[in-house]
This record gives sequence, structure tokens and C-alpha cells, in this order.
Amino acid sequence: MTDPVTLSVVENAAAAVCEEMNATLVRTARSPNIKERRDCSCALFDPEGRMVAQAENIPVHLGAMPFSVEAALDRFPADSLAPGDAVLLNDPYHGGAHLPDLTLVEPVFHDGDLVALVANRAHHADVGGATAGSVAADSTDLYQEGLRIPPVKIRESGAPNEAVRDVLFANVRTPDERRGDLRAQAAANEVGARRFRELVDDRGNESLADALDELRAYSERRMRAEIDDLPDGSYRFEDYLDDDGRGNADLPIVVTVTVDGDDLAVDFADTADQTAGPLNAPPAVTASATYFAVRAVTDPDIPPNAGAYAPIDLSLPGGSLVDPDPPAPVVGGNLETSQRVTDAVLGAFARAVPERAAAAGQGTMNNVTFGGTDPRDGTDVNGGGTPAGGDGNGGGTPARGDGNGGGTPARGDGNGGGTPFTFYETQGGGFGGRAGADGMDGVQVHMTNTLNTPVEVLETAYPLRVRAYALRPDTGGDGEFRGGLGLRRDIEVRTDCTCSVLADRQRYAPYGIEGGEDGATGETRVNGDRVPGKSTHELDAGDVVSLRTPGGGGYGDSAARDSAARERDLRLGKVTEAAGADDDAED
Repeated sequence: MTDPVTLSVVENAAAAVCEEMNATLVRTARSPNIKERRDCSCALFDPEGRMVAQAENIPVHLGAMPFSVEAALDRFPADSLAPGDAVLLNDPYHGGAHLPDLTLVEPVFHDGDLVALVANRAHHADVGGATAGSVAADSTDLYQEGLRIPPVKIRESGAPNEAVRDVLFANVRTPDERRGDLRAQAAANEVGARRFRELVDDRGNESLADALDELRAYSERRMRAEIDDLPDGSYRFEDYLDDDGRGNADLPIVVTVTVDGDDLAVDFADTADQTAGPLNAPPAVTASATYFAVRAVTDPDIPPNAGAYAPIDLSLPGGSLVDPDPPAPVVGGNLETSQRVTDAVLGAFARAVPERAAAAGQGTMNNVTFGGTDPRDGTDVNGGGTPAGGDGNGGGTPARGDGNGGGTPARGDGNGGGTPFTFYETQGGGFGGRAGADGMDGVQVHMTNTLNTPVEVLETAYPLRVRAYALRPDTGGDGEFRGGLGLRRDIEVRTDCTCSVLADRQRYAPYGIEGGEDGATGETRVNGDRVPGKSTHELDAGDVVSLRTPGGGGYGDSAARDSAARERDLRLGKVTEAAGADDDAED
């Protein structure tokens, strides 16, 4: 039996391993999406693939990463792994979430024994497919979304698998950036493995393994105690995705949460069937969103390991939006459907324990990708030259072509020149009001925990210019506690290129609870004209894409809002005297 002090030391040491892994990944990555936005996550697993600890990174990554480790071990059982091995995967139907998220899993050996597994996941700004950036709003099957990688050894006994690397880099638009980010992932795992071996040296393998087993049991006990504290019963909630970008609208996500003592069942019966557009969410994504919502209304301080999720039973209807059959497209399932699953589960909990829940946040990641060639560097596309935006460590565009002897031109028509670039970003919005506090303004909500791309980095690294970046007044839902504000980000393209936008909550507003009002919906415009939230566009130099994100819902009756708070809202410009005026006033 491990004493409580030792258990606490081991818990924090394991978490510190993951945090240092993530710091290494961020500091050594090449792309702005990882270096600046920190779109990556790291975790530690025991030899059986059970999660031991995680860094506080991206919720949609962390709940889903155990599925990747399980898939890696299914393909390469623990007794077949050797020091220096590394397994790469992204296949949503074999442990992945969506194709841009590459997961790297590596065994940790100590004195010849397998003692742990380290893993990290990073969103790569391009993995091939029909659209630059690999986040296409109009894809209709997985093959259009990029290169599909089942679990494969990208390194074996320390030797790189050059054949796998050649295939990967030949199928992406920015191979140098991909090389740099993969190296950063490998470096992060190396740091994690080294730190865990030091922990084994300090504690001893057997006693450390016993402590981790007890820590997992401790998390399960705490989660069961939290669930037991909830009122028994079944709580149903229904929310909607606007559409799938392929003409199918009003897609319901239906959830019934049943509390029975210290057991929790979450059933998604009556959720929409899988759809033609890219909003299908693999089970790993659905589970991740559900786990996040449960942790949010119980105790987020419970150590996040496999034990914390043991009391949660998921029921997913096959062939649905939350458990699709291949080869359904899934890129937006990870990005948008995950948010609606979270909203639905939190909405169900709000009917049981509204004081623990929040009104709906913006409920979308407001994804945007731009891709083409960068005309600024003056580089021959066949090689050589200086990166367009810097040294490659601060977000510069690679200048060595696409790995095949030529750059990918704007719009992919084979006739252009210059360095290929792909830019991907999600946009913040309003957080929902909750008991005792207003929602936050212009933040990433729920399933994403990234930063923005700083304007200076964006304009240096890419042929893009930010023309406006501001909060949207009057977008937070009114209530005793107001919802947070959405934001507006206008981006001008400085070269002909392709743009894909993938956003939701442009028809169905973020809901308020306990009498609070809904938040405002979002919208997307190109050169001032409103366009569908899920659409792909061929842009000319000088065109402007305006991304306007939803506000959060309000909490509680607006009549109960404190008068001083209302005066503060006006003084800070969060609401205007003409609140409710047409949003065109922003133009």
C-alpha cells in the first residue's frame, strides 16, 4: 500500500513528465500552428496502454489519445516492441480522430523491461487531400481529406523507416514544415521517456508501478463519489448542428444521461445518422467530448487517468454522426461535432445540477484554412532560398519546394511558382455564463484550448494581412450572468489562394440556461457578402474573409442582473445602447 504522500509525489511527477514533453514539443516545432497556437497534447501510459497522466492541453486530443495507443498496441503488441521503436498513426477508423492530427507513440524501456508508453498528438497544418490545409468543408469521403496512416512504425530499433517518411512527405504540400513538426514530436517523446526512466531510477519499477495502479484506483473512487453526489435519474437534451455543408441541415445530437448511484450512462440514441459532409465524429472524439463534460460538472481536479473514466458507460448508435462507418469524412467531427456533443451533454447535466453547468459557449471552432504559394520570397520552386517569414523556428514558410521538385501553386493548378504555404487556425468566441460569473470574451471554448496566431506571426509567416480583430458587442446572451462576446477577425489574402471555412452555430444559437438568453450566432463573409459557414472559395489577391464568431449564452433571469454590472457592460462597450441592432452595423 502506497502512503498518501508518496502517491501525491508520484501523481505530480507523472504530470510533470507530460508537461515537460509538451513544452519541448511547442519550443521545437516548426509550424506556427504548434509553436504559436499550441495545437498539441502529450500523455503518459502504462505498458498495458492505460493512461497514467496528461498535460493540460487540448481536451479533444486527450480524451481520444487512449484510443490511438490502444490501436498502436493492437497492431504492435507490447512484447513485439523494442527500444527505439516509434509508431505513427492518424487513421480515424483505427484509433485516430481526424487526419491532420498525427499521433506518435513510443515505448519506454528500463533495464530491458517495458515500463511505460509516451505519446503525443499534434495538428499538422497539411496532410494532403483535396484542399490545402486538409480541413475541407466540402469533403464527402475520408480519401479527400488527406493521407490516411494506420499504425505503422516510422522508426524501428532507432532506425528511421525511410519508406514511410518518403510516402508521407510526398503527399503533403509543405514537407519541410511536416519534417520539422514530426521531429519536434519525436523530441517530446524522447524527453518524456528520459524523465520517466529517471522516475523509475528514483522509485524503483515495482513500487512505481504499484503507486500508479493505486493512483488509477484513487481516481476511480473520487469520480464515483462525485457521480454518487448527483441526483439519480435520466436527463435528456437535444441540440443541433446547422448543416453538413452538403445540403443536409438541422442535424440533431441527442443525449440521455442516466445517473444510478455511482454509475453514469450516456446514451446517444436518436442522434442523426452519419452524413455526407465532414461532420461525422469517430467514437474516440465522441468519448473525448463526453469525458470532458463529465469532468467539468464533477471535479476537474481528479487525476486525469484511466480510472477517472471507468464509471462512464457510453452507448453510441452505429452508422450515426457519433459513430460513423468508413469511409465517411470526419475532419469536422473532431472540430465541430465534438463541440455539439459537449453542449448536449452539458445541457443534460444542466437539468440535473444547473449550478454546476454553464450556458452554451460559442459551440464551434470557426476553422479557416488558406493555401497556395507565397509570392514574397522570390525563390525558385525547385529548391534553395530563404524561408519567406523567418528561420523556420518562428513560423517561416519553407522554401524548398514540395519534395517532388516543384512548389504547389495557388489553387493547385500546376501552373504557379513560389513556395507552398498552408495556414490553419481556429477562432475564439464567447464562453457561457454560469452561476456566479459572466462568460469570458473571445476565448477558445471547451474542446479546444489553443491560443490564437499572433497578428505579427501570421503576417510574417504567410501572405496574409489582418484587417480587423475585435470583440463583437451585443453578442453575449443576457442574463443574471451574461454570456461572453464573440470576436471578429478579417483576413486579407495577398495572393491568389484557396480558402476553406468550417464553422457552426450560424443558425442554431448557443443556448442560455436557467432563464438566460441565447448568445448571438456567428457568420462568415467574403468581401462583405455572407457565405455559408461550411464552404470553400477561390480567392484573388486583395479579397477579405471576415470571420465573426458566436457569443455565449446567458445564465439566469436577466431581470436579476445587477445594475452596476449593466453599467459596466455599457462602459466597456460589451453592449450598446442600440443592442439588438442588425449585425451589419459592424461593417
